[in-house]
Amino acid sequence: MEGAALSGKTALVIGASSGIGLATANLFADVGAMVHAAARRRESIQTGAGGRNVTAHALDISDKEAVWRTVEEVGKSDGIDILVVAAGMNFPERRLEQLTAEGWDAMISVNLSGAFYAIRAALPYLRSSGGLVVLISSVSGRWPDASGPAYQASKAGMIELAHAAGFEEHVNGVRFTSILPGIVDTPILDNRPEPPPKEVRDAALEPEDVAQACLFLATLPPRAYVPELTMIPTAIQALGKTSTATPPVSQVDE
Repeated sequence: MEGAALSGKTALVIGASSGIGLATANLFADVGAMVHAAARRRESIQTGAGGRNVTAHALDISDKEAVWRTVEEVGKSDGIDILVVAAGMNFPERRLEQLTAEGWDAMISVNLSGAFYAIRAALPYLRSSGGLVVLISSVSGRWPDASGPAYQASKAGMIELAHAAGFEEHVNGVRFTSILPGIVDTPILDNRPEPPPKEVRDAALEPEDVAQACLFLATLPPRAYVPELTMIPTAIQALGKTSTATPPVSQVDE
């Protein structure tokens, strides 16, 4: 039954204070998983979980020691069957001519290095469980858009991290998938130089759509996995382009 689709499984979702991460943590809890949700804003997880059986952890994914401690705590206590890394950042000053070394380093540390820290710390537990890793990347990692070189480089790195890890670890029963969403109506859109208008947000993917994709991946039989999955909103995006009726939008990023 759907309500018990992940019964007996332990999921660690990082970046779960809002958006895709929170939606995934809530959905996994709804279908029976023991969910550990981690983010910088622990109180936002607790509020957003709405009384669900979700254990909240305060975590800065760019802090490698903190990531190791949190993952080890969860792994030793409950094991890890599913690791979802949904933490991400972007900022308004994203054009190449605006980027600073500090901004570049911050973007890479959260969006890419953090994913590596989590995977590396969780690897022994994932091997033990024959587990699954889902990295929330972006279509920005596949084609140019207005999200900025640092963001796009970090998301492209996530895709290839999943590919390379899957190449090595499939023999140990560990599966890796990167999900590449198009525009999703999440708080990260507020960090654009010009946040999109309501009609664009209304046509965008919802965080719950991506959470459903995570659930699909988590319920595949162990003999099968999807190395890469692209999701885009029907009305305003197709591979390599973005278009809306009113107002026109020439470029849309996650």
